[in-house]
Amino acid sequence: MIGYILIGIILLVGIGFILMYNALISSRNHVDEAWSDIEVQFKRRYDLIPNVLETVKGYAAHEKNVLESVTSARTGIMSTHTTKDRAQAENILSGTLKTLFAVSENYPDLKANANFLDLQQELADTENKIQASRRFFNSTVLEYNTKLQVIPTNLIAEMFAMLPREFFELENGEEEKKAPQINFKQ
Repeated sequence: MIGYILIGIILLVGIGFILMYNALISSRNHVDEAWSDIEVQFKRRYDLIPNVLETVKGYAAHEKNVLESVTSARTGIMSTHTTKDRAQAENILSGTLKTLFAVSENYPDLKANANFLDLQQELADTENKIQASRRFFNSTVLEYNTKLQVIPTNLIAEMFAMLPREFFELENGEEEKKAPQINFKQ
C-alpha cells in the first residue's frame, strides 16, 4: 500500500515538473515570437526608408545632413547584436525620421506630393505597429521573467540555465518625448 502511495507521489511530482518545464519553454517561445514580430515591422520600415529619402531628395536637396543622418541610423542597426543595442539603434532611427518629417513641413510642394504622403502614412502606420509589437514583446518578457523568479518554476529554470530576457526600452525616455529641433540658420 505504501509503495502505491510513493509511486503516486513520484508520478505527481514528475507530472508537475513536466508541466512547469513546458510552461517555461512556452513562455520563452512567446518571447521569441514577439521579437520576431518586431523584426517584421523593422524590416517593413527599412524597406520604406529609401523610398522616402529619394522622394525628399528631390525637394530638399540642401537638407543633406538630415538625409545622411537617416541613412546612417538605418545602416547602424545592421551592426547590432543584442536586444539592448538594437533598441538603442532603433530609437536613434525613430528620432532621425521625426527630424526628416519635421523638415518636410518646410516644403509645401513635398507635403502635397501624393507619393510622399503615401510613404509618410505607411511609415506612420509601421511606427504604430512597432509600438504595439514592443508592448507585446515586453508583456511576454515580463511573463517569462516572472516565471523565472517565482517558486517552484525558478528551481526548474535554474536547473536548465534559463536566463531572463531584456525588455525593449526607450533609451532616453524624456529625450524621446521631445520634438526634434530644426535650425535652418546657416
